[in-house]
Amino acid sequence: MAETSYRLQEIADALGASLRGDPDARMSGMATLQAAGPGHISFLANPSYGKYLKETQAGAVIVSPAMADEAQTNVLILDNPYMGYARLSHWFDRAPVAQAGIHPTAVVDPSATISSTSSIGPHVVIEAEVVVGERVVVGAGSVVGARSCIGDHTVLNPRVTLAHDVQIGQRCSILSGAVIGGAGFGFANEKGEWHRIAQLGGVVLGDDVEIGANTTIDRGALGPTVIGNGVKLDNLIQVAHNVQIGDHSAMAAMVAIAGSTRIGKYCVFGGASAVAGHLEIADQVHLTGMSMVTNDISESGVYSSGLPADKNRQWRKNAVRFRQLDGLARRIKELEKKFKG
Repeated sequence: MAETSYRLQEIADALGASLRGDPDARMSGMATLQAAGPGHISFLANPSYGKYLKETQAGAVIVSPAMADEAQTNVLILDNPYMGYARLSHWFDRAPVAQAGIHPTAVVDPSATISSTSSIGPHVVIEAEVVVGERVVVGAGSVVGARSCIGDHTVLNPRVTLAHDVQIGQRCSILSGAVIGGAGFGFANEKGEWHRIAQLGGVVLGDDVEIGANTTIDRGALGPTVIGNGVKLDNLIQVAHNVQIGDHSAMAAMVAIAGSTRIGKYCVFGGASAVAGHLEIADQVHLTGMSMVTNDISESGVYSSGLPADKNRQWRKNAVRFRQLDGLARRIKELEKKFKG
């Protein structure tokens, strides 16, 4: 593949950045401050990496106005360098572009409706009454269940499974191994035996949703499980039946959300956080990593419960003290009674 390069002035204009340096310098890729060479453009968003700014060999660096004078190379000045990096990264993305058409090995039900601009990869299965919009990519080995609908410009990577009656919005991205619309964990117990409840609802994903590899979103028991517009879910996340996630929320890997919980807009959940079922979480709630939520959260803000790692000796002492808390509380109450008396 031929190398693509861009004039620095062209990049600055596209990003709306101020340029200090050679407008004709050509950039052919992106790299970290430590690894970049003369043909690379880099960025500084985290101040802890500022020590590399003076010694970087990058051809240009995207920086904030406060750090512009520290760089010894061409600079593009933006208030949000990380956003500049995010936008520019797509210019150098070498991912293959799928070609429109249906692969000969794909199995497509005659009742399905597929746009001629979409790409259906090898060994894909498209079941009855599926609707595939414009410029959709369905990667190799994926399965799209009956009556499901995929919105325009959405990409299903290889080995994605959409069960029946799943609605996917426009411009979504679903990574390999994700299962959308599998049966939720619903059982009734009688005399110690578990009996499965048929999961009659579906799943609805809004526009611009991204689902990570091996993430699972269960179908609803009656109504649908709903994922709002712009939601970003990392790899290995479990979303149980009838959960609702508000617009533009984001969750890191290993998050688990139990059934029928409603999560607000613009929430951020750190890795390995867990939320119990049938709860209400307000807008703009931030859970730090490994937090466990067992009650409603009615106010926005940052919440934590997981304890950071410590030296084993100190952790063992703290564990012993934790078991002593109830006794200490009782002693304090007795002392308070004596003091008041």
